[in-house]
Amino acid sequence: MSVLPEPIASLIGALSKLPGIGPRSAERIALHLVQAETGAVKQLAETLLVARERVRLCEVCGALTEKSPCAICSDSRRDASLVCIVERPVDIISIEKSGTFRGKYHVLGGKISPLNGVEPEDLRIADLERRLAREPIKEIVIALGTDVEGDATSFYLAKRLPREGLTITRIAHGLPASTGLEFADELTLSRALEGRRELR
Repeated sequence: MSVLPEPIASLIGALSKLPGIGPRSAERIALHLVQAETGAVKQLAETLLVARERVRLCEVCGALTEKSPCAICSDSRRDASLVCIVERPVDIISIEKSGTFRGKYHVLGGKISPLNGVEPEDLRIADLERRLAREPIKEIVIALGTDVEGDATSFYLAKRLPREGLTITRIAHGLPASTGLEFADELTLSRALEGRRELR
């Protein structure tokens, strides 16, 4: 028999479905919330609802945004000739945090995975082709993961997208910063060697 009241157990169950929150974290958060001031909990609930209602996908690139086109697509200072292809909207956030990419983006919405029933037509590839026809895109940078599905999707795009004057590249996959070679697996080392470039 559980010592927790049913509403708390239900809250723990709901919280533990969130990414990165395990059963113990869910329990701590739930216990904190049921003991917090009612006003603070109501404000959290309202903030969640407002975020869910107002945030949508950019009609151009697929990024998370409040208004469409998003701030990146609307920014005239960004390099419109350079488009980075990512799997999910959150991947844009990761790349933007690096501060090194000044082009635009295109979210595929997944990776090709026949075993999971994801075919090319399930992704936003046709949308990308329409962008290639109307935008001055000169280079596409594929920034997908290095798993089997990421590799398969990258190779598929490299075969389907070529056009006159268009360069298709893929980000190098190398060693994490501040680590030694002993912490890298064979595939990471192999990709780091393949993605090497000349020092100047």
